[in-house]
Amino acid sequence: MDFPPNQGLDQDEVDEQVAETIADNEVVLFMKGTQLMPQCGYSRRALGLIDQYRDEYETVDVLDSLDEFRAALEDRSGWETIPQTYVDGEFVGGSDILAELEERGELEETLAAE
Repeated sequence: MDFPPNQGLDQDEVDEQVAETIADNEVVLFMKGTQLMPQCGYSRRALGLIDQYRDEYETVDVLDSLDEFRAALEDRSGWETIPQTYVDGEFVGGSDILAELEERGELEETLAAE
């Protein structure tokens, strides 16, 4: 059985999608998998933390073009790991940063987009 190479998007398409998604949404989570089926524990953790305070936010499944999303997001944030959360166009962090904000009682305010 042959498996075709990555059929995802090219780097320019991903760069454009990342820029547009961040610009067009108050809160964005770039994650592995979907809201209904997260594909890693860190993405699941980030979803749970955001869900406590936001009913509406955008998620982007990066798995079809993982390398391209990783490069595009690292260019924006300097952070190479996924998931990544953006609020009002600004990089907030991954699931560990969201958890730290929650522990300090700052996550709700951070996610309260303006």
